[in-house]
Amino acid sequence: MDKNIHVPISREDAEGLRAGDYVYLTGTIYTARDAAHKRMKETLDAGKELPLSLDRNVIYYMGPSPAREGRPIGSAGPTTASRMDKYAPELLDLGLGAMIGKGKRSPAVADAIVRNGAVYFAAIGGAGALLSKCILSSEVIAYGDLGPEAVRKLEVKDFPVVVVIDSQGNNLYETAARAYAKEG
Repeated sequence: MDKNIHVPISREDAEGLRAGDYVYLTGTIYTARDAAHKRMKETLDAGKELPLSLDRNVIYYMGPSPAREGRPIGSAGPTTASRMDKYAPELLDLGLGAMIGKGKRSPAVADAIVRNGAVYFAAIGGAGALLSKCILSSEVIAYGDLGPEAVRKLEVKDFPVVVVIDSQGNNLYETAARAYAKEG
Protein backbone atom coordinates (compact mmCIF):
# COMPACT_ATOMS: atom_id res chain seq x y z
CA MET A 1 0.00 0.00 0.00
CA ASP A 2 1.27 3.49 -0.84
CA LYS A 3 1.28 6.06 1.96
CA ASN A 4 2.30 9.69 2.24
CA ILE A 5 3.89 10.60 5.56
CA HIS A 6 5.00 13.96 6.89
CA VAL A 7 8.30 13.82 8.79
CA PRO A 8 9.31 13.97 11.59
CA ILE A 9 7.20 10.83 11.88
CA SER A 10 4.58 10.60 14.59
CA ARG A 11 4.36 7.43 16.64
CA GLU A 12 0.84 6.93 15.28
CA ASP A 13 2.06 7.15 11.67
CA ALA A 14 4.93 4.75 12.39
CA GLU A 15 2.61 2.28 14.10
CA GLY A 16 0.23 2.42 11.12
CA LEU A 17 2.92 1.22 8.69
CA ARG A 18 3.52 -2.41 7.79
CA ALA A 19 6.52 -4.15 6.30
CA GLY A 20 6.23 -3.89 2.53
CA ASP A 21 4.38 -0.57 2.47
CA TYR A 22 5.59 1.98 -0.08
CA VAL A 23 5.94 5.36 1.59
CA TYR A 24 6.62 8.88 0.32
CA LEU A 25 8.22 11.13 2.94
CA THR A 26 7.80 14.90 2.94
CA GLY A 27 9.37 17.25 5.47
CA THR A 28 12.68 17.28 7.35
CA ILE A 29 15.09 14.37 7.64
CA TYR A 30 18.73 14.25 8.75
CA THR A 31 21.75 12.43 7.35
CA ALA A 32 24.37 10.64 9.42
CA ARG A 33 26.77 7.84 8.58
CA ASP A 34 29.45 5.92 10.48
CA ALA A 35 31.70 8.79 11.54
CA ALA A 36 28.79 11.01 12.60
CA HIS A 37 27.25 8.16 14.61
CA LYS A 38 30.57 7.55 16.34
CA ARG A 39 30.78 11.22 17.24
CA MET A 40 27.19 11.28 18.48
CA LYS A 41 27.97 8.29 20.73
CA GLU A 42 31.05 10.09 22.11
CA THR A 43 28.90 13.19 22.75
CA LEU A 44 26.30 11.16 24.64
CA ASP A 45 28.97 9.30 26.63
CA ALA A 46 30.42 12.67 27.66
CA GLY A 47 26.99 13.70 28.99
CA LYS A 48 26.55 16.40 26.35
CA GLU A 49 23.61 17.26 24.12
CA LEU A 50 23.41 16.00 20.54
CA PRO A 51 23.54 18.57 17.71
CA LEU A 52 20.01 17.61 16.64
CA SER A 53 16.82 16.60 18.38
CA LEU A 54 16.01 12.92 17.96
CA ASP A 55 12.35 13.42 18.89
CA ARG A 56 10.59 11.29 16.23
CA ASN A 57 13.09 12.50 13.64
CA VAL A 58 14.37 10.39 10.75
CA ILE A 59 18.05 9.68 10.10
CA TYR A 60 19.04 8.77 6.55
CA TYR A 61 22.27 6.77 6.30
CA MET A 62 23.73 8.67 3.38
CA GLY A 63 26.78 10.68 2.40
CA PRO A 64 26.08 12.70 -0.76
CA SER A 65 28.34 13.40 -3.67
CA PRO A 66 29.04 17.09 -4.46
CA ALA A 67 26.09 19.03 -5.80
CA ARG A 68 25.95 19.98 -9.46
CA GLU A 69 25.38 23.63 -10.25
CA GLY A 70 21.83 24.65 -9.42
CA ARG A 71 21.12 21.57 -7.27
CA PRO A 72 21.04 21.44 -3.45
CA ILE A 73 22.82 18.06 -3.32
CA GLY A 74 24.56 15.49 -5.48
CA SER A 75 23.77 11.82 -5.72
CA ALA A 76 22.08 10.79 -2.47
CA GLY A 77 21.85 7.00 -2.30
CA PRO A 78 21.62 4.99 0.93
CA THR A 79 24.52 3.27 2.63
CA THR A 80 24.53 -0.09 4.38
CA ALA A 81 22.53 0.29 7.57
CA SER A 82 24.16 -2.53 9.54
CA ARG A 83 27.25 -0.36 10.05
CA MET A 84 25.13 1.82 12.37
CA ASP A 85 23.65 -1.13 14.31
CA LYS A 86 25.91 -0.64 17.34
CA TYR A 87 24.57 2.93 17.72
CA ALA A 88 20.93 2.62 16.61
CA PRO A 89 19.31 1.05 19.73
CA GLU A 90 20.49 3.89 21.98
CA LEU A 91 19.32 6.54 19.49
CA LEU A 92 15.94 4.84 19.16
CA ASP A 93 15.63 4.72 22.96
CA LEU A 94 16.35 8.48 22.98
CA GLY A 95 13.41 9.15 20.64
CA LEU A 96 14.54 8.53 17.05
CA GLY A 97 11.41 7.76 15.02
CA ALA A 98 12.84 6.13 11.89
CA MET A 99 15.95 5.25 9.95
CA ILE A 100 16.54 4.98 6.20
CA GLY A 101 19.27 2.81 4.74
CA LYS A 102 19.73 -0.39 2.83
CA GLY A 103 20.25 -3.95 3.96
CA LYS A 104 19.50 -6.02 7.03
CA ARG A 105 19.49 -4.90 10.67
CA SER A 106 20.55 -6.76 13.80
CA PRO A 107 18.07 -8.33 16.23
CA ALA A 108 19.00 -5.63 18.78
CA VAL A 109 17.94 -2.91 16.32
CA ALA A 110 14.71 -4.75 15.48
CA ASP A 111 13.92 -5.06 19.20
CA ALA A 112 14.57 -1.33 19.71
CA ILE A 113 12.30 -0.49 16.75
CA VAL A 114 9.44 -2.43 18.37
CA ARG A 115 10.16 -1.11 21.88
CA ASN A 116 10.00 2.50 20.62
CA GLY A 117 7.23 2.33 18.03
CA ALA A 118 9.69 3.23 15.29
CA VAL A 119 10.32 2.00 11.74
CA TYR A 120 13.21 1.08 9.43
CA PHE A 121 12.84 2.15 5.82
CA ALA A 122 14.94 1.11 2.83
CA ALA A 123 15.76 3.45 -0.02
CA ILE A 124 16.79 2.01 -3.36
CA GLY A 125 20.51 1.48 -3.61
CA GLY A 126 21.99 2.58 -6.93
CA ALA A 127 19.29 5.21 -7.43
CA GLY A 128 21.06 8.10 -5.69
CA ALA A 129 20.73 10.47 -8.64
CA LEU A 130 16.98 9.89 -8.77
CA LEU A 131 16.59 10.17 -5.00
CA SER A 132 18.42 13.50 -5.02
CA LYS A 133 15.60 14.97 -7.12
CA CYS A 134 13.31 14.60 -4.06
CA ILE A 135 15.66 16.72 -1.92
CA LEU A 136 14.71 20.39 -1.94
CA SER A 137 17.47 21.69 0.33
CA SER A 138 20.55 20.49 2.19
CA GLU A 139 22.32 22.22 5.07
CA VAL A 140 25.26 20.95 7.14
CA ILE A 141 24.24 21.33 10.79
CA ALA A 142 27.01 19.44 12.60
CA TYR A 143 30.44 17.87 12.19
CA GLY A 144 31.29 19.78 9.01
CA ASP A 145 34.88 18.53 9.30
CA LEU A 146 33.58 15.07 8.32
CA GLY A 147 32.86 16.23 4.76
CA PRO A 148 30.27 13.96 3.13
CA GLU A 149 29.70 12.26 6.51
CA ALA A 150 28.65 15.51 8.22
CA VAL A 151 25.16 15.67 9.68
CA ARG A 152 22.89 17.40 7.20
CA LYS A 153 19.35 18.68 7.50
CA LEU A 154 17.40 17.84 4.35
CA GLU A 155 14.02 19.08 3.23
CA VAL A 156 12.43 16.36 1.13
CA LYS A 157 9.27 16.02 -0.95
CA ASP A 158 7.78 12.65 -1.85
CA PHE A 159 11.02 10.82 -0.97
CA PRO A 160 10.33 7.15 -1.83
CA VAL A 161 11.09 4.41 0.71
CA VAL A 162 9.83 0.94 1.58
CA VAL A 163 9.05 -0.24 5.12
CA VAL A 164 11.46 -3.08 5.93
CA ILE A 165 10.95 -3.44 9.70
CA ASP A 166 7.70 -2.13 11.10
CA SER A 167 6.83 -1.22 14.68
CA GLN A 168 5.37 -4.69 15.22
CA GLY A 169 8.67 -6.36 14.31
CA ASN A 170 7.59 -7.64 10.90
CA ASN A 171 10.63 -7.82 8.63
CA LEU A 172 10.19 -7.62 4.86
CA TYR A 173 13.54 -9.30 4.18
CA GLU A 174 12.64 -12.31 6.33
CA THR A 175 9.15 -12.57 4.80
CA ALA A 176 10.57 -12.40 1.27
CA ALA A 177 13.25 -15.01 2.07
CA ARG A 178 10.63 -17.43 3.44
CA ALA A 179 8.40 -16.91 0.39
CA TYR A 180 11.34 -17.51 -1.94
CA ALA A 181 12.35 -20.67 -0.05
CA LYS A 182 8.80 -22.07 -0.45
CA GLU A 183 8.93 -21.46 -4.21
CA GLY A 184 12.32 -23.15 -4.58
